Amino acid sequence: MDTKTKYLGLDIDSPIVVGSCGLTNDINNLVKMEQAGAGAVIVKSVFEEQIIYDIKRNLSMMAPTDAYGMSYEYVASHVSDDSLGKHFELIKEAKKRLHIPVVGSINCYSFENWMTYTQRFQEAGCDALELNMAILPYETTLSNEDVDRLFSNIINTLRKSVSIPISIKVSQNFTDMANFMQRLSWMNINGITMFNKSLNVDIDIDKMELTHAPSLSNPDDIFNTLRWVAILSKKLRCDISASTGVHSPADVVKMLLAGAGTVQVVSCLYKNGVDYLRTLNDGLRKWMEEKGFESLSQFRGNMAVKPNEEASMFFRTQFMKHFAQI
Repeated sequence: MDTKTKYLGLDIDSPIVVGSCGLTNDINNLVKMEQAGAGAVIVKSVFEEQIIYDIKRNLSMMAPTDAYGMSYEYVASHVSDDSLGKHFELIKEAKKRLHIPVVGSINCYSFENWMTYTQRFQEAGCDALELNMAILPYETTLSNEDVDRLFSNIINTLRKSVSIPISIKVSQNFTDMANFMQRLSWMNINGITMFNKSLNVDIDIDKMELTHAPSLSNPDDIFNTLRWVAILSKKLRCDISASTGVHSPADVVKMLLAGAGTVQVVSCLYKNGVDYLRTLNDGLRKWMEEKGFESLSQFRGNMAVKPNEEASMFFRTQFMKHFAQI
């Protein structure tokens, strides 16, 4: 069975990609992932807040921040370089030891650092970049137009400053999801990852404190991702990498049938270990063999909404079949 495909224009042997997470922050894990059949790996995200925290912590250990005066920016730049440097060393080591693509991941909130970090990742030797643009509509002052403008400005500027492939990782929270994803795909990006896993907030009623809910996905999380992949896979000008809720070989097959170019896994590796990648790949090949498919192209997107088909009518038809037995 031939499971070769492309991810962000890069040739890979398997459509199963390890998403950005703590597991991809260790070179030994990355090597094991390649050996277990990962098509590509996305290293743990660099968070702008973490770099800023490192700057403040290191400077405060040396002297009070206000003691630096005009030299603050100079000293902060060196601390930032040191913090990022450890991350880039991992990327460089991975490029030496792995044959599969090594993809960087960035999560920022300020326009300037999107530019700075992206250029630095390219210089470090990444094969591609996944930009985790977690711009969520939490503020009452943030309009749909504001979000649109933020995405457009960042993407258009980045495309002029770096030459490596770029993927945009988005949330599930857009009022005009289908239209906006299509417009993003027209911005000369190479892929869209659906979706990032937002932190769920909980409340400890005894301590009356905010806490966080379990951060790993569960098998039921697949359905929303599956819906949107099926709706958009034939209507975008870039590939979709499906993420969130993929826990079994059957889930991988479903995402590919819906039209995903690749499928990202994280939670199932935390639960089952890195070697579970072998189970996912073996299960995919076994299913292909049973169905008589020799390559992914023979079935990818077979269950997606057709390019000239209205998604609203498609899903209303499924609704009526189930509930009205029409």
